[in-house]
Amino acid sequence: MTPMEHLDTSGPLPRVVIVGGGFAGLEVAKTLRKAPVDVLLIDKHNYHTFQPLLYQVASGGIEAESIAFPIRRIFSRQKNFMFRMAEVLRVEPEENLVHTEIGPIRYDYLVIATGADTNFFGNEQIKHYSMPMKSIPEALNLRSLILQNLEAALVEPDPERKKALMTFVVVGGGPTGVELSGALAELRNKVLVKEYPELDASEMRVFLVEGKPRVLGTFTEQASAKAAHFLRKMGVDVSNGVHVQSYDGYELRIDDGRCIRTRNVLWSAGVMGAAPPGIESGAVVRGNRLQTDEFFRVKGLDNVFAIGDVSVVVTEANPEGYPGVAQVAIQQGMQLARNLVRLLKQEPLKPFRYFNKGSLATIGRNKAVADLGFIRFQGFFAWLVWMFVHLMSLVGARNRLIVFINWAGSYFTFNSITRLIIRRYDRGSVPKPAAPKEEVKAAQQV
Repeated sequence: MTPMEHLDTSGPLPRVVIVGGGFAGLEVAKTLRKAPVDVLLIDKHNYHTFQPLLYQVASGGIEAESIAFPIRRIFSRQKNFMFRMAEVLRVEPEENLVHTEIGPIRYDYLVIATGADTNFFGNEQIKHYSMPMKSIPEALNLRSLILQNLEAALVEPDPERKKALMTFVVVGGGPTGVELSGALAELRNKVLVKEYPELDASEMRVFLVEGKPRVLGTFTEQASAKAAHFLRKMGVDVSNGVHVQSYDGYELRIDDGRCIRTRNVLWSAGVMGAAPPGIESGAVVRGNRLQTDEFFRVKGLDNVFAIGDVSVVVTEANPEGYPGVAQVAIQQGMQLARNLVRLLKQEPLKPFRYFNKGSLATIGRNKAVADLGFIRFQGFFAWLVWMFVHLMSLVGARNRLIVFINWAGSYFTFNSITRLIIRRYDRGSVPKPAAPKEEVKAAQQV
């Protein structure tokens, strides 16, 4: 029997196929460890990524390997678990098949936990020239771009082009955008003077552009205001209620009339579900997410479920779905696994009830905001809580130790051995900027 025949042949136990090795997918597999099912997890990577710390990889704060952990090692002692590294091409619900690059895989129950991709809102130019940060490869690309442009600024004779190389615009004021802006500000304030003494640190500028009235829009107004205060104190130019109109690789135009010359646009302004092809269009709602009921069943399907960022649980009490954060994905994964066991036992399913444990965001050294229910605080203690929660949430004791050592070393020395250009990043041909035109001069250049 070939491996592919093994994947396509039904065994004595029901097969639960999970697509996606993020927080939601892992939690389903873990919770089913003692269930009378065969669990097969499919992911295009052979590792789990701790996405909340991707921005630190991008800014050179920690190593990429310290936020990744091999999926096979996580489940090395789980006897009913199997993993295949493959990309899903499409789902065929009528035949209970998942078509992958390694062949078709049959399932009895399918769990779609594919997470989210960056949403560029249909603007192909911005998609080409700006930098997303949803995966480790993307974070490493961003790190290379940042360091490459600082190196290029050292030898650029033209003042305007040098200014563009040292200007960074973060689009999107959610937790990722706020944390990345703070990391770039610290890079300028504490690192540039040491590692790039030939550059004038005051020439490195950091902008944060947010379309909503305030940054950290899902946090309380108190936390949002404090985060904006921290950023501005660190020298970040924060703009609210404005939107990017275009970016051609050199000039970023904003709908408030400004034109910012920059070679570094970091895009964290939106997400869209990474739903695989094959699901009926009636189940796909705004943002390319899959609509489910309170038991996570995809609309119109009985044995296909969706959880995490790719899904939206639509109920009367929750018409807009839940926020795309790790704690939602983990709780959904656990609840779905328990409901699958109930389904096998022909017991009534229990609807999902989300328990909000609170929100944390760090802005930089000794600066963070915490909304923990009725308890809200900011500053140094919030920063300590943020560090502890993220350290404990990492998979693997080795990763926790490495990240802690990196953080401790950076705290006392502001030095890091991870600011390396391992491989150069080239986003494709970028038109050589021409001399400023009169119509560009007419805009408010920054």
